[in-house]
Amino acid sequence: MTGTSTVKHPKGLTFLFLSEMWERFGYYLMIGIFTLYLKDVKAGFSMTEAESADLYGTFIALVFLTPFLGGLIADRYLGYAKSIIIGGLMMGVGYCMMAIHSLPILYLSMTLVILGNGFFKPNISTLLGNIYSTPEYLDKKDEGYNIFYMGINVGAFICNFFGAVLYILLGWGYAFIAAGIGMFIGVAIFISGLKHYRAFDIKKGIKEGDMSFLKIVLVILVPAVIAGVIGWVVPAKLLGHSLVGSPSTDAFIFACIPVIYFYGSLLAKADKEEKRPIAALLTIFAVVILFWAVFKQNGSALTTWADRYTDRHVVNPIAEKTFSGLSLSQNITVEKDSVPLYDHAFRLQKSDGVVLKEYNYPTYFKNIPQDQLPPEGSRIELWATNLSQSINPGWVILLTPLVVAFFTWLRKRNQEPSTATKIAFGLLISALSVLVMIGAVYSGNNGTEKVSVLWLVASYGVITIGELFLSPMGLSLVSKLSPTRITSLMMGGWFLATSIGNKLSGVLATLWDTYENKANFFWVNFSLLVFSAIIAFLLLKWLNGIMREKGIK
Repeated sequence: MTGTSTVKHPKGLTFLFLSEMWERFGYYLMIGIFTLYLKDVKAGFSMTEAESADLYGTFIALVFLTPFLGGLIADRYLGYAKSIIIGGLMMGVGYCMMAIHSLPILYLSMTLVILGNGFFKPNISTLLGNIYSTPEYLDKKDEGYNIFYMGINVGAFICNFFGAVLYILLGWGYAFIAAGIGMFIGVAIFISGLKHYRAFDIKKGIKEGDMSFLKIVLVILVPAVIAGVIGWVVPAKLLGHSLVGSPSTDAFIFACIPVIYFYGSLLAKADKEEKRPIAALLTIFAVVILFWAVFKQNGSALTTWADRYTDRHVVNPIAEKTFSGLSLSQNITVEKDSVPLYDHAFRLQKSDGVVLKEYNYPTYFKNIPQDQLPPEGSRIELWATNLSQSINPGWVILLTPLVVAFFTWLRKRNQEPSTATKIAFGLLISALSVLVMIGAVYSGNNGTEKVSVLWLVASYGVITIGELFLSPMGLSLVSKLSPTRITSLMMGGWFLATSIGNKLSGVLATLWDTYENKANFFWVNFSLLVFSAIIAFLLLKWLNGIMREKGIK
C-alpha cells in the first residue's frame, strides 16, 4: 500500500492545527473583550470610543509588526521550533498579566504579547509550509493552509463563549487568565508533536551579502525606535496636532519607514533569479493592506455596531433560559421615574484630561423608542456583545470545507485559478460585504432604530468568503515564492502588511463618531476595498507570469 493511499496530509498538520487553534483561542478571547474592557467604567479604564479604538489599532498593528523580526531570528539563529515555544510562553504570560488592573501592567502585558506573537506567528506558518515541501504533499499545500486556517477559527469561535461566561460571572481578569491557559495548552501540544516536524526545522543561516543581526539592529530597529519617537513628539510640537489621527498613529507610521526600507533592500540586493519573486511578494503585501484595514474593524467599529445598534434582546423563552444558564447574557433591571430610562445611567468621560459624567449610558437604550421601552421593574436579557466576534470564525468553520472542495473540483478539471487570482477575487468579494452593512444602516434609519443581528451575520458571511480566498492563500503564496533562505523573513513581510492594515483599521474606527451618517463610514471602507481589488486585477498578468516562471500556480 502506497503512502499516498494511506496519508492525505502529513501527520504534523494535526499538531500544528491544534497548536494554532489554542493559540488563537487565547488571542481572540483577549481581543474580543479588549475594547469593552478599556471602555468599562467600573472595572476597566473608562476610555472613550476614540481612545479605545486608537489603542486597539496600535496594539494589533504591533502584534503583526514584530513577526518580521521573529522570522529573521528563526531563519538565522533559533530555528522555528524554539521560536514558536518561546513566543507562545511569552504570550501566555502576557494574557495572564492582563488580569492585573493597572495601566502600566496592561502596557507591559501588551508588550509581551506583541513580542511573543513575533516569534510564534510567522514561524508556525513557515514550518507548516516546510512539511508540505516534499513531492508527496506539494500539490496539497493550498489545501493544507486552508485546513490550518480553519484551526485558527475553531479557536476564535469557541473562545468568545468562554470569555462571556467568565467576564459576566467572575470579571475581566478571569477571562484574561483563561486566554493565557489556552496559550499554554497550545505550546504543550506543539511540543508533543515535535517528532513530526523536527526534520523540517532547518535554520537557513546567513548568505554572503546579508545584513548581520547587529547591523539590522543598528540600521533598522534603532532608527525605527528613533523615528517612532520623532513621530510621537515632533508633529504635535510643530503643528500643535498629530498628522494622522493621534500621536500613536504618527509614531507607528514613522517607525515603519526603516522596516519598509529593509524589505526594499532585500529586493535591491537579491540575485537575478530572486528579484521577480520578491517583487511579486512585496506587491501582494502592498495590495492586501486595505483588506486588513477593513477586516480588522471587527474588534472596533463592528463591535460598536453590535453593542449599540444591534438588537441583542433575547426574547425567545427557550433561548433566554439557555443564555442565562450559560451566563452568556447580561441581565438589566429596568428602572424609570419621570425621565427616560437611559437618562438614569452615566459613564465617565474624559475631556482635556478632566473626568466628566456622560449621560445616556448604557447606550443600548438610546435608540429604542419611548413607547417600546420595557416596563419599569422588568428584567431583560441581552446577549453578550463579545459573542458577535464568533460570527466570523463560525462562518470560516462552515465555509472552509466548501471552499476547499470548490477549488479541489476546479483542480480536477484543470480550471483552478492561480493563488494570486484567488487573492484578487478575495478583495472584490470582501468589498461586497461592506454593502451589507450599508444596507443595515439604512434599515435602522441611520442608527435611530435597532436592527437584526442577521445583518452582521450576512456581512461577516460575505467577507469570510473573501477572507478564505485571500488570507490562507497569502500564506501559501509566501511559502511558494519566497527564496528558501528568507522564507520566514518574507512570512514576516506578510504580517508587516497585516500590521499596517491593522493600524489603519484603528485609524478608520476612531472616525466612527465623526460620521453623522454611518452609511458614509461604510462607503469609505467599500471604496478602499474596490480600489485595492482593481489594482490586484491589473497586476494579475504580471504576477501569474512570475508564478509560471517558478513552475507554480
